[in-house]
Amino acid sequence: MDVDTQLLRTFLTIAEEGSLTRAAERLYVSQPALTKQLRRLEAHLSVRLFTRSRSGMTLTEAGQTLATRAPALLSLCDDVLRSTKATASHAARVLRVGFLASAANEATPDIIATFTRLCPGWQVEMRQSSWSDPTAGLATGEVDAALLRLPFPTQDAYNLHILQTEPRWVALPHTHPLAAHTTIPFSALEDELFVAAPPETGAWRDYWLATEHREKPPKIGAVTDQPDEWLQAIANGYGIALAPESATRFYTRPGITYRPVTGISPSHLCLAWPKSTPEPPPLTAFITACQSTPPPPATLNRPQ
Repeated sequence: MDVDTQLLRTFLTIAEEGSLTRAAERLYVSQPALTKQLRRLEAHLSVRLFTRSRSGMTLTEAGQTLATRAPALLSLCDDVLRSTKATASHAARVLRVGFLASAANEATPDIIATFTRLCPGWQVEMRQSSWSDPTAGLATGEVDAALLRLPFPTQDAYNLHILQTEPRWVALPHTHPLAAHTTIPFSALEDELFVAAPPETGAWRDYWLATEHREKPPKIGAVTDQPDEWLQAIANGYGIALAPESATRFYTRPGITYRPVTGISPSHLCLAWPKSTPEPPPLTAFITACQSTPPPPATLNRPQ
């Protein structure tokens, strides 16, 4: 019996949310489309997976069995695909490294130069991911390692090495009243509309909304998953956004002003890679290159 793994992932999302409406919002699909996928799975298995009521979706006994066993099946499937992709990449002598936005920063050329000396004949393929995947392809096996901002989903499943720590700043429309300030306390931003990452990014989205420093939920003015869309939303006045200090160098744009923010924790840039033993020599060489490359100098804490 062949079952589409995407249908299983959809089923697990519904089971976790206990609601078709919330699951549809999380998956960014319409509720009718989600209902159709669930019916396909139930028809394929010839079992009823949920009982439906006004209070939500409750797993049947058969559904509970599937919800218990499916994660292991999907994990095994993902592991097989990751291994297959990694083998093909290594056969071509290419190390795949994922990153988000400017996560690699100015140190990237030095890291790659050191890697090339340590591992002659190999190349580093840098793969940029959207913010909808805070692991930058690491979770799906699209990359061998990734330069990421903490926190990110399932980070406990990976080895982590902190490369740089930098303060969080705020990006504002240049006409915003707070843009005239040299430094801004986070308490002055709590009631502002924010430009946020997609909801499915979980803790990563929460971190860039600084929810741990808030007394009430953030107000969302726009949702984006690419730097250009993010910048445009801020410039259009749809909201403001927190960003690492290095964004002031990488994402300068007319109409946007960056200011340092006090009262919130700094951002940590790390190298992440799977907890596999032993690590392949090219990955070991890249880890060494990252660890031996000093971080770029910090931006002066001044208005821009």
